[in-house]
Order: sequence, then structure tokens, then C-alpha cells
Amino acid sequence: MRSDGQRERNGAASVEVIPTSLDGVYLIALGRVRDERGSFVRTFDAAAFAVHGLVSAWAEHGQARNALAGTLRGLHFQRPPHGEVKLIRCTRGAVYDVLVDVREESPAFGRWEAFTLHEEDDTMLYAPSGFAHGYQTLSDGATLEYLHSTPYVAAAATGYRHDSPELAIPWPLAPTINSARDAALPALSRAVTA
Repeated sequence: MRSDGQRERNGAASVEVIPTSLDGVYLIALGRVRDERGSFVRTFDAAAFAVHGLVSAWAEHGQARNALAGTLRGLHFQRPPHGEVKLIRCTRGAVYDVLVDVREESPAFGRWEAFTLHEEDDTMLYAPSGFAHGYQTLSDGATLEYLHSTPYVAAAATGYRHDSPELAIPWPLAPTINSARDAALPALSRAVTA
């Protein structure tokens, strides 16, 4: 790694895979290369993912735009056999992003970790199948880009409330907007807080 914080591989932008405290969840640090023209960042590198055994085949690419700071989305996931891996990147503004282990057989069921993603930090979040994902926008106009390993299946889509008492997630802002669908989700039980 260069002393100026840029990650390079043979003079080109590179991708660094960083484990988190949650099994199978990774921060993906993107190396931005700058010169007199501007900058370049590689937003995906199949070879770097393969070294860590991460999914690198993507079925769908989505974008979520959010008008107001304080907007809540989630906590969402798809039930098996339609479980999905997500690769999440904030491309505008900033978000407080949360992943929760919802694998019922997992000894870490209910454990969660939060990450602040910002358009300037060149970091993505790799969320494996079996993790619920949610976030709160920290700025007006925050935008997230998603890669999904499996197609969206409405019948398999589910989730848990962002304010599940067992999770006690300390959302940083007072909620401004939450969908009726998300507000009607059940609370997570058997949770172990982070």
C-alpha cells in the first residue's frame, strides 16, 4: 500500500478485501489512482474476489436513491433457496449501513455490525447470503449501488424491523421516512446484539 493511502497493483487501481467481525462479511477497499486528468477506480476485480472465495457472478445491478437524510430502508433479505450475496457501494452522499446475521443455524444469529459508507471513501460492503441489510441515509440525496448474485424473487423477499428491540441498533438520526412495508416487518427475535 502506498504511503498516500492509494492502493495500487502494478501501477493500476486495485481492490483490497478486508475481513470484518462478521463471518463472511468484507469491506472492499478500492484503490483510486489520480493524475492531472482526474482519477480512476476499479469497482470490481474478479481475481481479487476469487483469492478470498467470494462470489463474482452478478445477476442484477440496482440503484437506490433517497431524497432525505434520515431515510430508513431494511432490514431486507431473501429466504433460501433465493438467498443473495450483495455488493453495496455508496456513490452519492453517505449512509449508516447495517448487516445482521439472520442464518438460523449460525451461533452468531442476530449479531450485527454497522459501517459508514461515503461517496468519497472508495469502500464497498460485501454481504453474504443469510445477512439482512438495512441503512439510514446521513445526507440528502444519498445513493447506493447494488450488485445482486441472484434475481429478486418477491415471494422470497422478507426482513425484520429496523427498530427490533433485541437488536437495539443505534441509528444515528431521527427517522424521517420509512416505507409502510418496512414498518410492517416483524421484529427479530433470539437476537444477540453487537
